[in-house]
Amino acid sequence: MPTTACSRVYADLVPDHDATSVARLRHAGAIILGKTVTTEFAYRDPSPTLNPWNRAHTPGGSSSGSAAAVAARMCAAALGSQTRGSVLRPASYTGTVGLKPTFGRVSRFGVIPLSWSFDHVGWMTRSVADADLLLRVLAGPDPGDPVTSQTPSPHSGELPVDPRSPRIGVLGEYFHDNADTEVRAHTEDIAERLARAGAQVERLELPASFASAFDDQLIILTVEAASVHQPMLEKKAELFGPHIRELIENGLRIDAVRYSRALENRLQFIADTRSLASRADVLLTPSTPTPAPRDLSVTGSAMFQGPWTSCGLPTITLPSGLSATGLPLGIQLVAGPLAEPRLMEAALWCERQLAPGLGSPPL
Repeated sequence: MPTTACSRVYADLVPDHDATSVARLRHAGAIILGKTVTTEFAYRDPSPTLNPWNRAHTPGGSSSGSAAAVAARMCAAALGSQTRGSVLRPASYTGTVGLKPTFGRVSRFGVIPLSWSFDHVGWMTRSVADADLLLRVLAGPDPGDPVTSQTPSPHSGELPVDPRSPRIGVLGEYFHDNADTEVRAHTEDIAERLARAGAQVERLELPASFASAFDDQLIILTVEAASVHQPMLEKKAELFGPHIRELIENGLRIDAVRYSRALENRLQFIADTRSLASRADVLLTPSTPTPAPRDLSVTGSAMFQGPWTSCGLPTITLPSGLSATGLPLGIQLVAGPLAEPRLMEAALWCERQLAPGLGSPPL
């Protein structure tokens, strides 16, 4: 099928092979309906996709079409990619379940890259069980992607019928300070609701390295995007959208020392977040600082998802309610590296406590 990354640069690209993720789905019996649109090269130039819950609001990005298709009941699941918040954010904005596995858990072979340090394959579904099913199909090593973990798939069986109540570490500070009033109150309410249902809820402090993690990630991403796309920019600059072109040009101007310092900071951040994740079964944060913005020229903020992409920890977003204006709100759960079994069990338990869910958007 045509694979353009929603860019005129690759308007005529038709690969002669499937991406590994697609090939594994086909092998498992999935019916591939087609492709959805993304923001250009999975960055900030928005797609024409609208949010099924309110067409004046962004569906998020980069995996805009995937999230909207699942939310609108056009398909049971859809693949996306995440380099900062491109699966978890649109999933939250559209009231779907979004899963970003551990970095290296799922092959990226066949995916047009943006940043090799951060690119993940993820997906949106309408339930935790469906997200877990795709995880069991897609996870595992692949010689086409050298970063894939040399570990077996995370589960060989089904999710537990009766999931145990989890130990939840609720994170404040950065997430509290950058969320709007409604999201803060909603997240507190969800944490209290889960505690009443039997979860062991504890407030945890963020490591000092969290303060610069989002900015460091952007430096690394910008340099790596320039490395990936410079050859085509030199040949077809006029075909690039304004935001992705600006990103590449900025990346070419960042000096090696600044890039190296960001890489060094990230190593400390990875160590710190792994230690943090070890203190609970899952960490809990709001999925996004606000509900989906009423602005189709933007795709929203990645600041609540980007840190988990930077450290590579498995993360899932669950729909948890509606805003005062009828837009979906979500919570994020994060677990330790390769701890998808624990993450998915905790997510299933939380999903049941949050039942009956949001229902269908008012199309």
